[in-house]
Amino acid sequence: MNTNQEMIKQLAGSDLFKEYERAYSTATGMPLAFQPLESFDLPFQGKPKENGFCAMMARKSRSCAACLQMQDKLRQEAGEKAATATCSLGLSEAAVPVRVGDQIIGFLQTGQVLLEKPTPAKVGKVVAQARELGVEEKPESLREAYLKTPVLPREKFHSTLQLLTIFAELLSIKSNQVALAQANAEPLAVTRAKKIIQDRHADDISLGQVAQEVHVSPFYLCKLFRKATGMTFTEFVSRTRMEKAKSLLLNPNLRVSEIVYEVGFQSLTHFNRMFKKLMGESPSRFRARIPGHRHAPTSLRNSLRLGRNARLLHQFA
Repeated sequence: MNTNQEMIKQLAGSDLFKEYERAYSTATGMPLAFQPLESFDLPFQGKPKENGFCAMMARKSRSCAACLQMQDKLRQEAGEKAATATCSLGLSEAAVPVRVGDQIIGFLQTGQVLLEKPTPAKVGKVVAQARELGVEEKPESLREAYLKTPVLPREKFHSTLQLLTIFAELLSIKSNQVALAQANAEPLAVTRAKKIIQDRHADDISLGQVAQEVHVSPFYLCKLFRKATGMTFTEFVSRTRMEKAKSLLLNPNLRVSEIVYEVGFQSLTHFNRMFKKLMGESPSRFRARIPGHRHAPTSLRNSLRLGRNARLLHQFA
């Protein structure tokens, strides 16, 4: 699914669109659809107020193909502003473009109405044409369905297009907001990877292991990570461990050597070097600058030791 289709799916599922669609169809008697720029589906199938005669026509491939051709022509004509088209059976439809910036992402479509009351002769020709296109419903059923088609004077039909044009502008504003939110959104793989690092920062975790758990390749995760966080995977792991170490250094009852293993480092020398590189000072200097902090209970130190020993046992099991 491309970006435009995803955008339209999100907008069409919004409360804004659903409420407007319900009010519009109730007030006008016409269906309303929000279609992507390139669509190979009939826009009103299954919609409230779908025309019964059109539904009959859509059951046969020849008549369905003719309708799709008209849809394509309609969207081409609606490249700049609202456009209308009338099919060979006399039913009119309209399309209004919806934009994100200057780019058209889709169309609001409505119609399946007659712009004037059909004469008996016109109805007869329509029924005969439908039968020629392979529609198998009885002539009486086709005639009845066609006569139930709403009749809107041209002036009223064009007025509804003005309403849709205003609504298209609201959707454009909404789509721009969605586009900005998507541009700033963090990829799901990165979010999941960060959660794994936060939860298991004290373990020996690797890029390949995390990439496998979030179902992407290591190369792709590395690329996503740098783009989303401004850091490599390894840098993020180190910073996560350092932030945990800083909080533990606030407790004077814990030795630095204990903290080193608790946050996932295997060497005191490596820890001191990385701490100074990332924090700009040594762990002892950082701790010395902390004014009167509270003493943690001895049980905390014991629990840290137990946790470290459990991990060591797990590694050699």
